[in-house]
Amino acid sequence: MTDSPERVRQATSLREAIPVWLRVAALSFGGPAGQIAVMQRLLVDERRWISERHFLHALNYCMLLPGPEAQQLATYVGWLMHRWRGGLVAGGLFILPGFLSILALSILYVAWGDVPVVDAIFYGIKPAVLAIVVHALVRIGRRALDSTLLVAVAALAFLAMFAFDVPFPAIVGAAALVGWLGARAGVESLISRSLPGAGDPPQREAVPPPPASRTIATALLWLGIWWAPVGLLALVAGGGSVFVSEALFFSKAAVLTFGGAYAVLAYIAQRAVEDFGWLSPGEMLDGLGLAETTPGPLIMVVQFVGFLGAYRSPGALDPIVAGVVGSVVTTWVTFAPCFLWIFVGAPYIEHLRGRKGLTAALSGITAAVVGVILNLAVWFALRTLFGATEWVSRWSLHLEVPVWSTMDPYAVAIAAGAAFLLFRRRWGILATVAVAALCGLALRLAMA
Repeated sequence: MTDSPERVRQATSLREAIPVWLRVAALSFGGPAGQIAVMQRLLVDERRWISERHFLHALNYCMLLPGPEAQQLATYVGWLMHRWRGGLVAGGLFILPGFLSILALSILYVAWGDVPVVDAIFYGIKPAVLAIVVHALVRIGRRALDSTLLVAVAALAFLAMFAFDVPFPAIVGAAALVGWLGARAGVESLISRSLPGAGDPPQREAVPPPPASRTIATALLWLGIWWAPVGLLALVAGGGSVFVSEALFFSKAAVLTFGGAYAVLAYIAQRAVEDFGWLSPGEMLDGLGLAETTPGPLIMVVQFVGFLGAYRSPGALDPIVAGVVGSVVTTWVTFAPCFLWIFVGAPYIEHLRGRKGLTAALSGITAAVVGVILNLAVWFALRTLFGATEWVSRWSLHLEVPVWSTMDPYAVAIAAGAAFLLFRRRWGILATVAVAALCGLALRLAMA
């Protein structure tokens, strides 16, 4: 009835897949919206490793999980292709460029402050990422929103997040309920989504669920991988060390991050700044800027927080060494749970794929995801194209709008040029981002 994991896995070997996953990781700028756009372009459109429907099915599951949905989506597709080895490679490589970038920039930050050349390059990249997000929204929207009902769900999801600040889980739950009720009412567009579509293989038997013993063993293994280093740290450094405090705090944050990094950043900032005193409010904003302009999940800002917290409380270690240890510990406990959710849950999600009720519910979630990505794109655009925003209250609405006098014409021009290259010239992502980076560097040099 759908793409089987076996069929997807046979598309290419793991060795051949590694360069592609490195490319995905190197281009994963712009938060979850940009990262999902990159994967949709590279994995679905260019490589055709997975159909659009299967990609959205996996994305829907990842959007329901705590943690960075884009990294979990990469892990899911890697698992589909090459089981646990593919999941580790795809998910691990997705994190690696961002981890190395944030680590290097954290060291430079405490040593010399801002790095103008790096800032100039990322100045050009961010508007290009905005164009990539818009390009993906158009492509996904055309395929996912094929009925008036689903268009309405997407529009309401966007308004709920943008104008009313409705919690992400409530939006997902409501969208799933709409899809399920629509299928029960006989809405044809929802029912047809459980049938094979263009690009899907012929109808087949359902994927059997994994044995319960395997699920339990997988869960125990990854719980051990997650918590064993924390226990070792407590024995070596003591339960009151900053490393153990960071491990426990960010483990808790990893379980609470429903709705992606945006939903938990305020919580992390408040606790890290006010309660633990690991960094100042201005430094927290600097860390967010580093995470926004480097490849990898936006939640990588926690690595910067972990570095500064350990750097300032190094104990017997050199401050830089302590900062590196803090970075590693924070990153470990943030992403180990992501592999747990995928390796335990993905086999069941594949088993249920194609069921009429579930498919209709996930179709509702898909539509809501389009609205959520649009909201993230607007959030990113406000901070990329404008120097300042303000909050405006109208009736019962509370809207964040740009201060038009702070519009950056150069960023707008780079975004427009990138959109032209993607939509009209059909350039690839790598070439588009490279041109934008050169434009950013040239502009900053010219204005110096």
